[in-house]
Amino acid sequence: MRNIVTSAAFAAGLMATAATPAFAATELTMYYPIAVGGPLTNVIDGMIEGFEAENPDVKVNAIYAGNYDDTRLRAVSALKSGDPAQLSVMFSIDVYDLIEQELIVPFDDVVKTAEDKEWLKGFYPALMANGEVDGKTWGIPFQRSTIVMYYNKDMFREAGLDPEHAPATWEELVSAGKALAKDGKWGLMVPSTGYPYWMFQCFAVQNGKELMSKDGTETYFDDPAVIEALEFWRGLATEEKIMPEGTIEWGTLRQAFVQGQTAMMWHSTGNLSAVKREAKFDFGVAMLPKHKQPGSPTGGGNFYLFKNSTDAQKEASLALIKYMTAPERAAEWSIATGYVGVTPEAYETDALKSYAAEFPQAVVARDQLEVAIPEFSTYDTARVREGLNNAIQAALTGEKSPKEALEGAQAEASRLLRAFH
Repeated sequence: MRNIVTSAAFAAGLMATAATPAFAATELTMYYPIAVGGPLTNVIDGMIEGFEAENPDVKVNAIYAGNYDDTRLRAVSALKSGDPAQLSVMFSIDVYDLIEQELIVPFDDVVKTAEDKEWLKGFYPALMANGEVDGKTWGIPFQRSTIVMYYNKDMFREAGLDPEHAPATWEELVSAGKALAKDGKWGLMVPSTGYPYWMFQCFAVQNGKELMSKDGTETYFDDPAVIEALEFWRGLATEEKIMPEGTIEWGTLRQAFVQGQTAMMWHSTGNLSAVKREAKFDFGVAMLPKHKQPGSPTGGGNFYLFKNSTDAQKEASLALIKYMTAPERAAEWSIATGYVGVTPEAYETDALKSYAAEFPQAVVARDQLEVAIPEFSTYDTARVREGLNNAIQAALTGEKSPKEALEGAQAEASRLLRAFH
């Protein structure tokens, strides 16, 4: 926990009566996760300091809580233990569970002015999709992503491939992978720990099928197109031999790529700035290859407002969220991380326009929003997601066939979701 406001800043705020903030003596606690590499807590700290400088009577305790699952557990535990937070960045896909537990309030109930209502409409629709339930907005995009393909241009050149043409279809992916998989190096790696359901969404939607209904009450794991998608993923290792068999670790894949162990990887755009810092070779970033259609799920974290806070705290929380998602901060966050700037206005800032001009890889994830789908999310999402994760890993390790694994996951999901139909 950290309290950034100094007594000097607080005193200065008291003296500046002409600019007295609307939120008098308000204290906020905010939990947030980091799911990718890099010293990103420093960026958050800087944003908090900037907000407090403009609002010296608001004290913000910003608590880094680990990954997304850790953050949800810590924030919810705090709420239930009587030491509550007022806001948090959590998984965008936690929204159904947070609503079901009556822990959060919709932003529609907090925004009051015409300006605030326009602000609510200013985010990319693809990033808003996970936060919109029953006609209300429950989550505001912050550290948001799509999955992109990173590829080593030097290895492409050595294999006789065009370094400016990343594979655009499944067929091209396999063909390039076979040319690149040699000398103990792999053509492709796709992580299957951490968030296997997320990566699997890519294969499924590219094969023409989403994994869940728009209202979060049904899943389609046993659909033939979904089974075929998992068979293709497994076959990249067992049949095409362009990828290692078994599971591939989310947390170490970036290092494998920058160390030249694989020519291509699928990963969050949130790793982009870390790859840029660490790679000692020429690399490209491309949209994921299509099959029946192109597509990637969005991912990452949204801001949520907790229900058990005062009106003053909700107003101060809204002001903080508006500050942290403003175009200049959204641009700063995108440059520091690789995450998508959450509004079109972010890409109109001088900072992000200049950065994109010199490093065009920075806008690939943004451009992919045009074919993006919401990240997998249902009611009872943790248990439904766990069943799907286990099924994917069972298929990739050969413990079960893709059909057997997915039919079992579907049966369990149908049981869990029956109460929500």
